[in-house]
Amino acid sequence: MREDWLDIEIGEVANIYNGNSINAQVKEVKYKNLKEGFNYIGTKDVGFDAVVNYENGVKIPFDEGSFKIAPKGCVLVCSEGGSAGRKTAYIENDVCFGNKLYAITDEYNVLEGKYVFYYSRYRKFFEDFKNQMNGIIGGVSTNKFAEILFPLAPIPVQRAIISKTEELFSDLDNGIANFKKAQEQLKIYRQAVLEQGLTGVFTSNFRKNNPQLEASEVLFQKIQDEIDFSYRKACKEAKENGKNKPKDQRKNKKAINVTSYLPETPWNYYRLEDITYLVSDGTHFTPKYQKQGIKFLSVKNVRPFRIKDDDIKYISEDEHKKLIGRCKPENGDILYTKVGATYGYASKVKLDYEFSIFVSLCLIKPVYKYFLTEYLEYLMNSEIVFRQARQRVSGSGVPDLHLVEIRDFKIPLPSVEEQRIIIQEIESRLSVCDKVEQSINESIIKAETLRQSILKKAFEGKLLSQAEIEQCKQAADYEPASELLKKIKAEKLAKEQALRQAQGDKKKKATTKKKSKSTQNSK
Repeated sequence: MREDWLDIEIGEVANIYNGNSINAQVKEVKYKNLKEGFNYIGTKDVGFDAVVNYENGVKIPFDEGSFKIAPKGCVLVCSEGGSAGRKTAYIENDVCFGNKLYAITDEYNVLEGKYVFYYSRYRKFFEDFKNQMNGIIGGVSTNKFAEILFPLAPIPVQRAIISKTEELFSDLDNGIANFKKAQEQLKIYRQAVLEQGLTGVFTSNFRKNNPQLEASEVLFQKIQDEIDFSYRKACKEAKENGKNKPKDQRKNKKAINVTSYLPETPWNYYRLEDITYLVSDGTHFTPKYQKQGIKFLSVKNVRPFRIKDDDIKYISEDEHKKLIGRCKPENGDILYTKVGATYGYASKVKLDYEFSIFVSLCLIKPVYKYFLTEYLEYLMNSEIVFRQARQRVSGSGVPDLHLVEIRDFKIPLPSVEEQRIIIQEIESRLSVCDKVEQSINESIIKAETLRQSILKKAFEGKLLSQAEIEQCKQAADYEPASELLKKIKAEKLAKEQALRQAQGDKKKKATTKKKSKSTQNSK
């Protein structure tokens, strides 16, 4: 079915070159928010889904000739790092682009841009690209990129493959869009479940049937007594061991911000710090990392309701012992993200090893006897708390929640009995969500597998029917790939001869000029 095709090194049929880097300070001063110019595309502006952010606010003036151009209809491929060979995009307009991106252009009029683009989305291309990578960061040189094999098909066949692929992908994309819409609706539903559970909607009958439940004020006082007892005990132990008196959290500086909105609940709200043993963060200094040792977690390791420890750093046991003197995470505590785009995520600690944390994480130790960890975990992941976080976050570039603000989060406090019922009610509903979400994720994975199956058929020559291939052969520009290659070689040879001729003429002209000057001097 691949009649008249050739598998050939991509550098033989395309021009491959990378773009220009821009110093961050120069970019901010010289190229930000210009009204006219070429849009500048960096690696971060190319999504893993091949969507390009053209309007990132950076433009290169049209008359600034030192920047390379990626012309409309070409393909960009990330050249190094974790996104190398995985981030690729079809370019809709002429752009300038970064030095960690390669442009693949049709130098000899034998390639359809979208044909090249769809090949760049094919898993085999990524595997071949990955096999050419080297270096610590992981990158592919221009020469190595040029060696990757590419399926050169007759131009009408390329067009037919594009058309059929887009037709099949359109149905696939519509299905995936519906799945992702369902995912977004699930997120909204999850938050609605949390809000209703944490404002007492699910437990209204429970309260009616149990009028003897402890009031918030009574529970709050019990928590104060427990905190006071715990502190006095710690002071006694410190004195017996000849250590300094521990810090009294109750004397911490208080925030002056006022929470703008709190949903109505049947219970009172209290400051987070006032109903916990500790609200602190990890070390403010970057420790010395090593290959093995005690695990060290940061903001990247915490997501809602889970701790990711597949990408983790290690520190020495001695350094760990120093760090836990101030902040010691234990099972039953809560880790809460406080820095960066992923601030506001919380997870209960349920790990079978000791670890330390960085300043980007906040450690919360609830008074477990009266303030259940699972209840707090739901609260810290709910809009009730996140609305407060959004109001209090600071930082011009990187969002940052200061401890003084986290400590001041207002928390609704029902009786312990009702906390348990709330946890059960929320869990039962979210478990259904989990099953639905798992089904959606499996469907999306199947859709992406089908996408690769379509691309596999396309580039193995099995996507088009025999009738469609025969129709391609009727096109005026149909030529076997072997003929296209002959034209490319002829064009390359002509360019080389023209270049040699130009160089020879230049050399001849220089020699003549030198002789003429010598003759004049002799006279």
